Amino acid sequence: MERLAGRIMLLWGARRHALAFAAGAVGALALPPFGMFGALFVSFTLLVWLMDGQASHPESGWVVRLRSVFLLGWSFGFGYFLAGLWWLGNALLVEADQFAWALPLAVLGLPAFLALFFGLATMVAGLLWSDGLARLAALAFGFGLAEWLRSFVATGFPWNAIGYGAMQTPIMMQSSAVIGLFGVTTLAVFIFSLPALFGTRRGLAAGMACGIVLLCAHFGYGAYRLSTTTDDAGDDPQKIVRLVQPVLDQSRKLQNSDRAAIFEEHLALSSAAPAEGDRRPDIIVWPETSVPFILTENQDALARIAEVLEEGQVLVAGAVRVEYSSPGSPPRYYNSVYVIDDRGEIRGAADKVHLTPFGEYVPFEDWLRDWGVENLVALPGGFSAAATRSLLSLPDGRTLYPLICYEAIFPHEIGDDVGLSTAILNITNDAWFGDTPGPYQHFQQARLRAVETGLPLIRSANSGISAVITPAGTVVDSLSFNQKAFRDVGLKEVSMPSWSDADRQTHFWLIEMIMFLIAVTSRNGFNFRRN
Repeated sequence: MERLAGRIMLLWGARRHALAFAAGAVGALALPPFGMFGALFVSFTLLVWLMDGQASHPESGWVVRLRSVFLLGWSFGFGYFLAGLWWLGNALLVEADQFAWALPLAVLGLPAFLALFFGLATMVAGLLWSDGLARLAALAFGFGLAEWLRSFVATGFPWNAIGYGAMQTPIMMQSSAVIGLFGVTTLAVFIFSLPALFGTRRGLAAGMACGIVLLCAHFGYGAYRLSTTTDDAGDDPQKIVRLVQPVLDQSRKLQNSDRAAIFEEHLALSSAAPAEGDRRPDIIVWPETSVPFILTENQDALARIAEVLEEGQVLVAGAVRVEYSSPGSPPRYYNSVYVIDDRGEIRGAADKVHLTPFGEYVPFEDWLRDWGVENLVALPGGFSAAATRSLLSLPDGRTLYPLICYEAIFPHEIGDDVGLSTAILNITNDAWFGDTPGPYQHFQQARLRAVETGLPLIRSANSGISAVITPAGTVVDSLSFNQKAFRDVGLKEVSMPSWSDADRQTHFWLIEMIMFLIAVTSRNGFNFRRN
């Protein structure tokens, strides 16, 4: 290991950045659908040795060294995000004649932008770099800070945060309920970097001891929390939820001539008889934008829903909502979810709060439209965002907390009022991305929101993956990707004790402070020894 570490430290120029790019790309194998947990150990071990090589040239001066470690982190991040997000380009091929020109921006431009955060992480770590175990703390501090910033800068896009690589099974997910996604990310980077200590031997014993303690705490708390889960609902579920997964090709959904047939396909899956001996569903859930027209302007459609629903049943469906303002002003469109009862009456609605840039609205619209940049969703002016998140009240008094599409990837946007809900509702349409890693990554991130909030999660996706998930992150039942069907799943109205988002953020910053103090203390000692 010392010989390998030495050879990597001595790399220079293009070979150094090529290896950093490859190390980042290898790390993406830890993400769904691959789930190779060990890949990130390889990635961060290589990154530490590459940074050791840069730190061994103090004669370069601070500015040159910081620029070099920034570019090193950027190369690492570009490899990681390119390998993990290449599938975004698939959305542009749905209407290739209009959007294929933007393919390089999605496939290369977004990873290049996101890699700036990893460049920031290594630059911060470079300021604190020393030797031994403390340099791993510096790297963990830098990546924790960068991933936190990535969750809200430029509207935020915390997709595929490093911490997800350390939370692949329910027993590995429970720590997020205490320290949140970014707390797990900070500690995960520290642990993933530990094999680098075998390259220099300095701090090896202490590092292995810290790693064992942290891994035991991670898995031990997971086992404890899963073992203490109480099921106050008993053996029988209180509600039966029908997940409708129509698997409609996105190009077909964009055709105006096929809307009536699409609507009837949803109704057919909704009205199908349950399996022999099973109860009929109480709640039927359709995916995001499943209603192919403006529902409030189509009374025949509401009457048709009333014909299909049996007494006491309720439909929860994604649809576009329109709002008209003063005469002469353009209407405002919202990506919404409706609650419709068995009489065809709309009993509640909630609008999407966090819109998808370039998918549902164009940032800096006037300026970018001059360059020919348009929405993927063909609505005049795009969608409007709701000012606040509304809870969905069902006729029986139960409440759902709606997260539409990629809103489920933002842990800090779930407010304290989530505790008033029976379950989280996540509706989405991942058909834009085809059979790629995207839908599997999205599904994993939605599961973590159930664990963090301690509530069950109901998820309906056009092409998959649809599922009901327990507060522990366990999948009760699901429909696999591209499986056109419905699934009746029992929803047990149980919850698990969970810290608030404010508490998780406090715990995250405590972890960051500890890593920072370790790195600073060692850095000062390192400078003193060198002098």
